Amino acid sequence: MSTERFRLVLVSAGTSDPSSTRLLADRTADRVKALAARRGHEVTVGVIELREIAADISTALVSQLITPKLQQAITALAEVDGIVAAAPVYKASPSGLFSSFFHVLDNDLLIGKPVVLAATAGTARHALVADDQMRPMFAYLRTMTAPTSLFAAPEDWSDPALNTRIDRAAVELVLLMESGFAGQIKDESWQSYQHEFGSAAGTETAIDLDTDMMRLATGGSAS
Repeated sequence: MSTERFRLVLVSAGTSDPSSTRLLADRTADRVKALAARRGHEVTVGVIELREIAADISTALVSQLITPKLQQAITALAEVDGIVAAAPVYKASPSGLFSSFFHVLDNDLLIGKPVVLAATAGTARHALVADDQMRPMFAYLRTMTAPTSLFAAPEDWSDPALNTRIDRAAVELVLLMESGFAGQIKDESWQSYQHEFGSAAGTETAIDLDTDMMRLATGGSAS
């Protein structure tokens, strides 16, 4: 197997510094790097701390204005090979900051990209949030979510079972990145998706503007 270089980005919605949400994402990234190295690959890790761009996310939600900081995060996600998306849980759902960030992304930005879902909470009552609340949103964004999701309540940090789940999720993510599925989708069947004009971080412009319908829609006249 030839050596490959993968780019992994952690999206952490933890609000404290340090946060258990970021810790879970970091542990997962460490295992991904170690497992990939065993298979002869190199993984570089970047981090998007959502608390640092919370105001930018709010601005995008209410005005559709993408600030330079938010655009930097969007560009990072467009270029990655894998994602660990980690959210704290409040009132049986991922934090509003986490959900809002993914709400402002183009629907086409993450098509086919491998994602590990991770959640933290103060009680085990929220253990199903990653699968019940987060997974449907990432299905809508058409990502390739790893079968194993991660959850950690306070009592889980000293439980060996958490490390076992992290290992399993890390293996799944490495295998998904190795497959190159997202790149193959873009190369071989990108046009079969119903893209919006300017989607995929502004790169989807393969729409024929020189038609009577489009001329009328933009204030012109039909030929």
